Amino acid sequence: MATTQHTRTVDRQPAADPTRRAATIVGGLFIVTYVTSISAKIGFYPPLFDGNYITGPGQDSRVLWGAFAEAILIIANIGSATALYTVVKHRYPNLGLSFIAARIMESVFIGVGILAVFTVVTLRQDFAAAGEQATAGLVAVGDAFLAMQHWTFNLGPQFVVGVGNGCILGWMMFRSRLVPRRLAVLGLIGGPLIVASGSAAVLGLIEPGGAAQTLSAAPEFFWELGLGIYLVVKGFRTPSADVQGTKAQQAVTR
Repeated sequence: MATTQHTRTVDRQPAADPTRRAATIVGGLFIVTYVTSISAKIGFYPPLFDGNYITGPGQDSRVLWGAFAEAILIIANIGSATALYTVVKHRYPNLGLSFIAARIMESVFIGVGILAVFTVVTLRQDFAAAGEQATAGLVAVGDAFLAMQHWTFNLGPQFVVGVGNGCILGWMMFRSRLVPRRLAVLGLIGGPLIVASGSAAVLGLIEPGGAAQTLSAAPEFFWELGLGIYLVVKGFRTPSADVQGTKAQQAVTR
């Protein structure tokens, strides 16, 4: 009898939340995307754009660390999307796949930017000691690859991110209430803003990377950072009351 009672007591213990692990992974990878993207852009890449990198002494190791950080960013991008899909696939299968596709496209642009950086470093190392005439051509080629790196940033983190992380992810989190709606609203605001500013930059209506584009990215910045921290600390919320009520009504109807 004692054994039976003990077994029943154990059976009454609440089951572990199956989404908690996914929430930790998604939130942790979102935080990784922040660390890697910001460290690359602010900490490692500035020597590339100081005006004489390709013909000067250069800081190759520093720049290559930036490229490596962005390679980790690609992994975190795709990992966060696939981990999230395990949570939303039953309710939002199409949007979940769309979010994965957006993350992959963002990563493609980032990868092209990494290749541009590698090419500039190789040119500097192999040809910077050439004659004056060759050096002039080298600077032009190097500037072309750096311009490509700029454009990949505008098309990836400044455009595709608005569609994927802002509009698609923000909508899924807002409707499902897996995170607080006040937090998800930041994505619904920030996504269209950076899509608009990224489009304006591509069309030459505003300066790429200027004050207007930086300010427009603020809601998206806090949305993604807040999402990562929230998921690591608290995990996904339980389905909202209205969702549970809808399910109950469907069960009664059946």
